[in-house]
This record gives sequence, structure tokens and C-alpha cells, in this order.
Amino acid sequence: MQFTTEKHLDDSVLEREFSLGEIPGILWTPGSAPAPLILLGHPGSLHQMYPRLVERARQAVAEGFAAATIELPGSGVRPRSAAAEEARADLRRALAAGGPVEDGIVDRLVLPLVEKAVPEWRAALDALLSLPEIGGPVGFSGGVIAIGVRLAVVEPRISAALLFAGSFVPRTMFEEARQVTIPLHVLLQWDDEGNDRQLALDLFDAFGSTEKTLHANMGGHTGVPRFEGDAANRFFARHLK
Repeated sequence: MQFTTEKHLDDSVLEREFSLGEIPGILWTPGSAPAPLILLGHPGSLHQMYPRLVERARQAVAEGFAAATIELPGSGVRPRSAAAEEARADLRRALAAGGPVEDGIVDRLVLPLVEKAVPEWRAALDALLSLPEIGGPVGFSGGVIAIGVRLAVVEPRISAALLFAGSFVPRTMFEEARQVTIPLHVLLQWDDEGNDRQLALDLFDAFGSTEKTLHANMGGHTGVPRFEGDAANRFFARHLK
């Protein structure tokens, strides 16, 4: 891990950009150390998602957590995948037509992303936990939800997860969902125009965790109420502190 920029935000949050090989990332830390870590998942490029990511990071740091994120494969400055672009175009056409999205489209788009992104998240976690200002335990917050599901199964250092049910999940991953046992807090936008509500509800039902909570709010994909940030912090405070 190599830090490339450093700046203090207005609320005394230290923000540092880093690179992990070809993978860009951002780390936000509070003044107190060592701090528990929250990994911030997201569905787009760091540049496009930055306003939402930094708001989430500031909320986390205000509660005494460190927060970090990395660029997804095929997003931002990273090389594009022709197969992923084709699958994404097929998904957009299916949604625009108002019909059901075929499982094959979801599989072609999501499964290769999960296979590549999860090892990268784990490598980033190795590097982050080696820093003196990061003390663990670790939480995962956000999407892509299929990435969060796989991480919750294979990464024992993640103690709790807040998952955004805002993206399609391959049905083949439902068996993995049954293997998830860590505490879960799941957010669902009831009118999400780009998501399958029933699939999201079925996925929540499949999770094997004995502690799992579903917060469903009215509104579209980007309409998550601000008060959900407070609920997220309370969730992570229970399980990471």
C-alpha cells in the first residue's frame, strides 16, 4: 500500500488516497487510534461516488471508526471488461422494457465481479490492518450486495455487515447467503427502479444469521433517508466496539 495524497477535512477527518498495486483507494481516520474499521462498499467509480462516500465516511469517523474503500474492477480508472459492459447493456435494456431480468444476464454481470473484487477487498484489508491507526474489529457497509455476501462468508475478520439491497444477486449465491452467520443490517429502498424487490426479500430470508434486521423505506435507489446513517452507526457500535 502506498499513500499518494493526504488532507484534513473540515471536521478534522484525515483523508488519504492510496494505491494497492493497480487498485486506487481512500482511507479516512479519526484523531484517536487505533480505531475499528468499516469497509465502505459502493457500486461505481470512486470519482463518481466520492460525495456519497465521504459523507458516509464522515459519519463513521464522527463515531470513532476508521473507514476505507477501493475502486471496483472495471470502474473508474481501471481497465474495462467488454463482457461486463455487454452484460450491463443487456441489463439496462431488460429494465427499460419493463420485463423480468433473465438470470443469465445477472450471472454474466455479477459473478465475474464478485470473483475478482472479493480477493481485492481481502488484500486491501491485509494492508489496512497492518497500519497502527487501524485496530479492528472490521465491518462492511454498502454494496454491491453480492460482494458483501461473499465477503461475509469467506472473510473471518469481518464481524458485522450493513448491506444495501440495491443490486441484483445471482440465484446461485443464495446458498452462500445461508452460510452467512454474522450480524446483519439490511437496507431496502421499496421503490428502487433498478432492483428486484422480491429477490431482495428472498435474499434476506435466506441469510443464516440469527441477528438480522431489515429496514425498508419508501423511495428510489438514491432516496435512503439520512436517519439511516444514525441507525447504521448504532449497529456498528454494538458489534465493533
